[in-house]
Amino acid sequence: MTQKQTILGRISQLAKANVNSILDRAEDPEKMLDQLVRDYTNSIAEAEEAVAQTIANVRMAEADLRSDEEAAQEWGRKAGAASRKAEELRGSGDAAGADKFDNLAKIALGRQIQHESDAKAARPAIDQQNVTVDTLKQGLTSMKTKLEQLKSKRGTLVARARSVEAQGKVNEAMRSIDVMDPTSDLGRFEEKIKREEALVAGRAEAHATTLEDQFDELEDTGHDAEIEARLAALKNQG
Repeated sequence: MTQKQTILGRISQLAKANVNSILDRAEDPEKMLDQLVRDYTNSIAEAEEAVAQTIANVRMAEADLRSDEEAAQEWGRKAGAASRKAEELRGSGDAAGADKFDNLAKIALGRQIQHESDAKAARPAIDQQNVTVDTLKQGLTSMKTKLEQLKSKRGTLVARARSVEAQGKVNEAMRSIDVMDPTSDLGRFEEKIKREEALVAGRAEAHATTLEDQFDELEDTGHDAEIEARLAALKNQG
């Protein structure tokens, strides 16, 4: 009985197993799925053998039960026949013969009672064993169905697992490179470009300022020359 309970527990556990939950804990989903298929296949084979043995035991017990019931009926018929013979002999005045068949009737009744007792004791156990067999059969059916589903979904589940793994890596990469973070490499590179652009603009502005000053000096020199020329003209007129 302990073995049957163990097999029943294993069947129940495997039949209720959540494949997605198992995959969530798996480092390599593909290998895990292949291992699950092998485990299910092996467990189903073991369970089928255990169920077959349980069924065989139940059928043997049922055969014994039928044998006890038939024997009880047979000994009942013998007891009835012996009792009738005893009454027949007693009616004819053969008391010794009547007592003999009455004793035979008692023996037959004793045998009948024993077989009835054995059948009565065996019947509840057989009924319980049949319930266990039905439960085991249901568990096997569930396991076989789940195995077929597992096989058919293997490719899809592996693809989903790989997709989740890839998405996780992408998300991790995105977190490690934040383009809005001024302390990141990209931020520092952008800051360097800004400084170089500002330096070029500053040099251009500085160069432009120098040229303007030179032209201003030229304008100032021209102005002074005009004054000197007009002064000389005034003197010549005097």
